[in-house]
Amino acid sequence: MSDCLILVDLQNDYFAGGTMELVDTDKAVANAQRLLAKFRESNLPVVHIQHIAARPGATFFLPETHGAEIHALVAPQEGERVVVKNFPNSFRDTTLLDILQQKNITNLIICGAMSHMCIDATTRAAFDLGFNCVVAEDACATRDLVFKGQTIRAAEVHAAFMAALAVPYAKIESTDEIINGMASNELL
Repeated sequence: MSDCLILVDLQNDYFAGGTMELVDTDKAVANAQRLLAKFRESNLPVVHIQHIAARPGATFFLPETHGAEIHALVAPQEGERVVVKNFPNSFRDTTLLDILQQKNITNLIICGAMSHMCIDATTRAAFDLGFNCVVAEDACATRDLVFKGQTIRAAEVHAAFMAALAVPYAKIESTDEIINGMASNELL
């Protein structure tokens, strides 16, 4: 079996000063950076997902803007693939599935943003395509949502989506648990 790290939408617009700032994105990217370092050190494949807005009226991830660029802490290095997407599901109308199949990848470690949108959509799609998934819960971020006049805090949104993905879509683990699992060959 082969592992691959998928970093989803860790782009500047989700950080302080961006047009769609999330809650605790700095903590999420710090953990994503640790995972990225471990995958690079282990010479394991990494795929960066970059959302570029194609929807009329979009206010963030606009083409050719600083906000759409991948954050410097997890910026791709030479040889690391970048898949551009226009939908929450990282597989929809992209080359992601082809890349993973060409590398005989069976296990995906997924992190990034937003927990309730692209992480959810990508993890569910990956599971449906037959991949074993682990979501690095502390390397993901989201934002407060409003439903019928009620504000749902980001921490609650995140927890609800991690709980929903936990059975059967993915193992939900911390960055430390993933790194320790890699060290002992007990990731999945």
